[in-house]
Parts: sequence; structure tokens; C-alpha cells
Amino acid sequence: MATDAVTVEASGREVRITHPDKVFFSKAGATKLDLVRYYQAVGDPLLRTIQGRPTLMQRFPDGASGKSFFQKRVPKGTPDWIETTELSTPNGTTSNALVVADLAHLLWAVNMGCLGFHPWPFHAATPGTTDELRVDLDPSPGIGFDQVREAAIETRSLLADEGITSYVKTSGSRGLHVYVHLATGWDSYEVRQAAVALARELERRRPDLLTAAWWKEERGPRVFVDYNQNAPHKTVFGAWCVRPRVGGQVSCPVRWDEVPTFDPEALTLDVVPDRVAADGDPWEPMGGDPQDIGPLLARYRKDLDDGVPDAPWPPVYPKMPHEPPRVAPSRARQND
Repeated sequence: MATDAVTVEASGREVRITHPDKVFFSKAGATKLDLVRYYQAVGDPLLRTIQGRPTLMQRFPDGASGKSFFQKRVPKGTPDWIETTELSTPNGTTSNALVVADLAHLLWAVNMGCLGFHPWPFHAATPGTTDELRVDLDPSPGIGFDQVREAAIETRSLLADEGITSYVKTSGSRGLHVYVHLATGWDSYEVRQAAVALARELERRRPDLLTAAWWKEERGPRVFVDYNQNAPHKTVFGAWCVRPRVGGQVSCPVRWDEVPTFDPEALTLDVVPDRVAADGDPWEPMGGDPQDIGPLLARYRKDLDDGVPDAPWPPVYPKMPHEPPRVAPSRARQND
């Protein structure tokens, strides 16, 4: 007989989990309660990455196989202990976003069918300071994971050449994410500039493998370094979070020495807790080792001085200083 609800303890609170037997991941056969137990098992490393951050929720009421919607605002009737913060979007609207203050907050969201946690790259207490550079390595059609591995290693090498330590995780899908924990002092506009410079230099070094081209028609069969994932108000799928896929794959931090050989499809919610228990958290040193992106910003400014404009922004943003015409090259040629 199905259980209507169970109560779990987290962060000194009791969180009610309704319909705990509901299957969330059909291929893995994992239920809502299995997801709760997973987050309890990886709570410490998870909170090191997400605690105190505003977080965009992606809800799947019928599990990973069903439809979803994004929710920037916590719903009405939210318990009074849930922490929120007001955020502004590029078009000027505001939202009271969830702040993952502790594990109880995350499990409360799981109970509502949240299978996608997308934290902002700053803490609610210091919204003017972006403390993460997030390098999203996005494979174009026809690109295999071995090329994504190679792209990540090239990214690490370039950052190391600039004296910058980086960490890597799976996206939970086809890509890899390279993270840099930042020293205080930069806002999201400057962090995006650093990402633009990084993407362009990667393309200069390995034009056969990597591209900074915003327009898909210019990318070809290469790995796109999505610098605009660092634009203000942009989020990236959270580390240690289970992706809304039927197999229950995790966006999992890994060691750099694993990148050449590991299988990202095998990093599922039933496997990752044992990895953490056996090997620890490969990202644990990151928070205590803030990095300086000054060298990347110097590259960006040199490009401007040399007449190279800023890279295109996503269409929802207003026109930005130094930005080239925001139109696909093929369309621009048609209009000439």
C-alpha cells in the first residue's frame, strides 16, 4: 500500500514529504523519497556549493518523464521559515527567489517536485559580488564526450597558465562545467568579461576543438564555450544535484585525473553517495582558495583596445556597451 506522507529530519526541522513512493526517475526506478535520501547522504558537499545562494527551481510534478516549469518565485502558502530574497531580472521585474539556507529548504523544494536546482553565482547576503566563474562546455551536434573531455583539459590548462585554479563537474547530461571560486571584488559584468576572454583565447589556441562563436551557424562541430552563462541573472545547474533525467544522473564534481576516462552516465543518485563516502568531496578545497581573474580581464581590455568588440549578449538583455550588432551573420548579409 502506498504511503501518503513521511516526515524526515533535516537542519533541526521536520520536513513533510508527501507521496514518498511516487516514482521520479522511471529508468532508475527511484522515488521521491529516494531523492530525499540521496540529498541527505550528500548534504555536506552539496551545502558547500549552494548554501545561502538564491536558487531557481525547475519543478516536475510528475517526475523526470513529465512536463516541467521554472519557478523564480516561491509559491503562496510557503512556510514562514523558508528564506527568500528579492532579485531583479534583465527586464526589470522582480521575484522572491528561494534561498537554500540549509538542507531543509532543499528537501521542502523536492517535496514540490523540484528536480532542477539552478543557483545564482552569488550569495543572497552579498548580491553585488559574484564569487564563481562558471565555464559551460556545450557540445555542438556531432560532438562526442571524448571531445568535451579534451575541451575541459584545455580549459584547465589555460586557466593554470594564468595562475588560476579550477574545478570540474559533469553537467548531468552531455557537457562539463569548469568552476573557479573567485576572490571578492568583481560583479557579474566583469565575470562575464573574463569568461569572454577565456572563450576567445581557448578558440585561438584550439580552433579545431573549441569555439567562442555565439551564433550556432558559426560554431561547426566544436565545443562551444558558453561565456553568456556568466551574464547577470544567469544560472547553472547545481553541483551534486540530480538532473531531471529518467536515469537519475547527477551533476557530479569529479577529480581532474578522472576526466580522461570516467563515464558520466554512471554517476547516478544510487552511486554518488558511495563515491563521496569512499573518496570525499573533490571540491572541498575550492571555497578556501579564492582566485584572481585579473589576467583574464586584462585580456578582455586588450581586445577592446585592439578594436575587438564585446561578444554578443542573449536577446533578453538590453543593448550593451561595446557590443557588436546582435544579428546572425547570415541574416546581416541578407540585409546588406
